Amino acid sequence: MSQDIISDVLNEIMNIKKAGKKEFETKKYSKFLLEILKIAKENNYIEDFSVDKERKKLKIKIGELSVCKSIKPRYFVQVSEIEKYMRRFLPSRNFGIILLSTSSGLITHTQAYEKNIGGSLIAYFY
Repeated sequence: MSQDIISDVLNEIMNIKKAGKKEFETKKYSKFLLEILKIAKENNYIEDFSVDKERKKLKIKIGELSVCKSIKPRYFVQVSEIEKYMRRFLPSRNFGIILLSTSSGLITHTQAYEKNIGGSLIAYFY
């Protein structure tokens, strides 16, 4: 059993997608994972997600998603280095997002360019 909730849930999303299903429930969740899912929902990779506090479960409906993966190890990057990781993790320019944990919170790589701040790479979606 892994201790990395983000990696576990993103892998679970990919397994459910490969099985041809659109939604599932999991017992693993955290505030940080909910922030990741919120950004994924804003970019239409996740249709919807909800937390059932009584049953302690997270329900996720998958949207227009091809791939979502956690980035391990979590590299710390400066703004000038983001381009290198975009080429490594995303299939092409202007396609997909890389999530970074910064001093201003969780943001996408485009927002990091606009704000001119670096951070720790967390995950990517396309």
